[in-house]
Amino acid sequence: MTFLSFLVLLVIAYLLWRVSDQLPDLIFRLSEVQRDVAELKRQIVESKNSSTGS
Repeated sequence: MTFLSFLVLLVIAYLLWRVSDQLPDLIFRLSEVQRDVAELKRQIVESKNSSTGS
């Protein structure tokens, strides 16, 4: 039972290490998506303003 607990602990530590290794790339990708969504919202608002302002 102790050996099994040790193996589970090793697997959890490995998975945490892999996730933390990927965090900078994930944060960068999320910021890129956020920037693209903000740009789309800005374009939608501008197109609504130009169509109702005429």
